Amino acid sequence: MYASNRWAAGKARAAVVAQLAAWGYRPGVLVLDAVEAVTKLLVDTAAADGGTRVSVHLSDQDGQACILAFSHCPGLADSPDGAGEGVLHRVAEHRPVAGCGTDAGPGGRRLWAVIDL
Repeated sequence: MYASNRWAAGKARAAVVAQLAAWGYRPGVLVLDAVEAVTKLLVDTAAADGGTRVSVHLSDQDGQACILAFSHCPGLADSPDGAGEGVLHRVAEHRPVAGCGTDAGPGGRRLWAVIDL
């Protein structure tokens, strides 16, 4: 969990890359750049929701990683852009992204991306 500020994305990027390495993944430069860029997009978007914290969750399966950012900012489900669809186009532009999505519920917004490693 990170304080929802401008440093959150940098800290999250470093943690995601370190955890992937701890799990034995050694992605090439292009994939690593995509992991970092996607993590930044997800965390920056979650932080922009105005909550006080952002959490990042990472999982892996079958050579893919799922990165999820959660804003912990209630009330977004009722807002016009509560689902954050705009950021998904930018996330999907990264070639190894296999899928992405977002939703908002009572506890805040969830944004996720699955990346082929």
